[in-house]
Amino acid sequence: MKVEAVELWELRLPLVTPFRTSQHSDDERVALLVCAHTTEGAGWADCAVSPGPYYEPEFLSGARAVLAEYLVPMLTAAPAVTAARVQAALASVKGHQMAKAALETAVLDAELRATHMSLATYLGAVRDRVEAGVSVGIPGSLAELIAQVEGYLEQGYRRVKLKIEPGWDLEPVAAVRERFGPDLALQADANTAYTLASAPRLRDLDQFGLLLLEQPFAADDLLSHAELARLISTPVCLDESITSPRAAATALRLGACSVINIKPARVGGYLAARAVHDLCAAHGVPVWCGGMLETGVGRAANLALAALENFTLPGDISATARYYAQDITPPFVLEDGHIPVPSGPGIGVEVLPDVLDRLTTHHEILR
Repeated sequence: MKVEAVELWELRLPLVTPFRTSQHSDDERVALLVCAHTTEGAGWADCAVSPGPYYEPEFLSGARAVLAEYLVPMLTAAPAVTAARVQAALASVKGHQMAKAALETAVLDAELRATHMSLATYLGAVRDRVEAGVSVGIPGSLAELIAQVEGYLEQGYRRVKLKIEPGWDLEPVAAVRERFGPDLALQADANTAYTLASAPRLRDLDQFGLLLLEQPFAADDLLSHAELARLISTPVCLDESITSPRAAATALRLGACSVINIKPARVGGYLAARAVHDLCAAHGVPVWCGGMLETGVGRAANLALAALENFTLPGDISATARYYAQDITPPFVLEDGHIPVPSGPGIGVEVLPDVLDRLTTHHEILR
């Protein structure tokens, strides 16, 4: 198979509800879609970069530039390409994991469509539906938070994740736990907002019986995470720190976490994500699949990944309606707290051309 051209679409999708974390606030998803045209057909991917470098070093205009100037020319120059060879073909470019992941995923989608195999089957899925959790951003008040959580539970979500930051941590967690009781599967995500000096306050979260505390410290501060893990009973989960299978192995060896959130784009694609999954399974460490406000293209691929055996905790792969009134694929719908895994060839969903055209703000073809 040879890659002949790559199309890039930049589009804007308004969010149903503004989403704020300790690092940034969004009221829309500015998405970058990638379509790889190969000699065997076309394949799609959602490049999970944000518009600015607030959550990750990579950002949208930078991803577009590195794709156009370096990655796509290198890929189209390769005489033969499979998804398993994409990373090696692009290895001379340092970093830019999300842009590389998007190209690998688009090639993989094309490859699997040509052989009529689903991504779920290719990755080794063991279930045909995925238990769904929901991530709740930082709202304007406790009353607003309680109302949001109540609404999500009425819709059938099985797990609630609360975004926290200094000044918005113990009180919202306590309020949600008191209102909805001890049986609610509840976790907290700090998005790197704390330092080890905050350990006494973070230890106070132990009283609420959380599933886990996610990424309290900076992504490169594994030693502080390891120290915190020794000081608190709440399981420590890493997210931003997990940038590759090697990073996951280092974190586990240091005792920096006992749970890992796998974001395929951050680790370099779905093949690397499967490697992280397998590593954690070998060490008895549970994993779950995080979300990056993906369009239906990315949501479909994440569902295939989350259907693997060691994804034993509900992920952030919510229904389409949690984020978008209109997506670029047919919507994913919550059914009894679960979302079905696409079973069609490749990622298993089709892009709606009229919606794509209407929401697109920039389009280019790279040959």
